[in-house]
Amino acid sequence: MRHYAAYGSNLDPARMRAYCPHSPMVGTGWIEGWRLTFAGEGVLGWEGAVTTIVESPGDRVFVALYDVHPWDAAQLDEVEGVNAGTYRKLHVRVSTLDGEVTAWVYVFAGYEGGLPTAWYLSEIANAAEKAGAPDDYVAELRSRPTGTAST
Repeated sequence: MRHYAAYGSNLDPARMRAYCPHSPMVGTGWIEGWRLTFAGEGVLGWEGAVTTIVESPGDRVFVALYDVHPWDAAQLDEVEGVNAGTYRKLHVRVSTLDGEVTAWVYVFAGYEGGLPTAWYLSEIANAAEKAGAPDDYVAELRSRPTGTAST
């Protein structure tokens, strides 16, 4: 049985290979009825806010799908802050060109709000572009407001 993880914020296959070497990227798709946003500014000890998704009828999030090996699942939960209570793991439906699949996503366990740093937003947009996100989606990401500049 396949166990899919869907990423709207970390779409860079090279970065995922570092975290989860046994879990290949198997495609891309959309989570309908959700939007990419930011949260946790000033809470996590990070400079700026981090990505999350929230339910939002009429919106959608471009995601990369990974076939997560059980060996990598625990590592991914640790890296994403599930064990620390920073993120929750939810199951959602992802629309792909081959139909729908169920995948898990990581959702910030707090309130939406805050701005990402310019560096962080650039990383997200670059990763989306590498994963094959549509040009208009990447342009919208790049146009979002940012907070403090990161060094």
